[in-house]
Amino acid sequence: MVNSTQISYFTFNAYFDIGLLKYLCFLIVMLLFILIVCSNLLLIVVICMNRSLHEPMYIFLCSLFVNELYGSTGLFPFLLVQILSDVHTVSASFCFLQVLCLFTYCSVEFAILAIMSYDRYLAICYPLQYNTQMTTKKIIMLIAVSWLLPFLAMVVLISLSFSSKLCGNIINKVYCDNHSIVKLACSDTTVSNIYGLIATVPIILCPVSLIFYTYMKILKVCFSGSKQTRQKAVSTCTPHLASLINFSFGCFFEILQSRFNMESTPSMLRIFLSLYFLTCQPLFNPVMYGLNMSKIRIVCKSLIFTCQSIKFCHLHQ
Repeated sequence: MVNSTQISYFTFNAYFDIGLLKYLCFLIVMLLFILIVCSNLLLIVVICMNRSLHEPMYIFLCSLFVNELYGSTGLFPFLLVQILSDVHTVSASFCFLQVLCLFTYCSVEFAILAIMSYDRYLAICYPLQYNTQMTTKKIIMLIAVSWLLPFLAMVVLISLSFSSKLCGNIINKVYCDNHSIVKLACSDTTVSNIYGLIATVPIILCPVSLIFYTYMKILKVCFSGSKQTRQKAVSTCTPHLASLINFSFGCFFEILQSRFNMESTPSMLRIFLSLYFLTCQPLFNPVMYGLNMSKIRIVCKSLIFTCQSIKFCHLHQ
């Protein structure tokens, strides 16, 4: 038995030789990463620079886009290096750092989506009390909790995994994953497993329960309210629901791929399923919110037209 602190590297067993096609894969992944960074960064700048968007809903959206950048940065640069590499290894310290990054990204994502559902619940069910309920102090507190709680929970979980005694260093994925590392443990992982179950309550069950409760209340108001109320609810809740469903499916695919034997499944499909929630969500959110939120669309259009006008003036000087 070898202590995990004595292991200098982990080897990824999910990669397979695709010859010169690896350069095409590298180009596709790099373009995807550039698109994710540019789209999320654009919307962050648009929200921060325009006072008309300094409302709770858009502030929470900004936090969501920051989280997409954080999660993507924890995956894509590492993935690009591994695609071109002939030896698919990573140092133990970086591997645990990536686990922390990706796990906190997922936890923060659920927390922010829950806060956004609560914000929509207040706006639709209690419109007259919304401004007194959703104060600046409350917004700061909600965002702080959505980031700090997942970080604290994941630091403890990863510390337990780091202290486990491991029998090997082969990870059957294309990135570092806590469950894959725990499966290598020779020592008793009861404490880690119990803590993992307890941590799911504040990290997953509480946000999901809050989302379910708020949408039940929103639906009740919609069915009993006016046509205008229903239209407002649909316009503001559709992007959020689409984002939630997309992320939930991605997490389900990841659990399916991690917990069950899928050796009979083609390698490319297994890799796609394990990467879905880390790649599609950061790309899906800015597109969904950018297209459906009228205020964001208007500001983006005015920004594009302003840039084109400045460029036109420079060309004709």
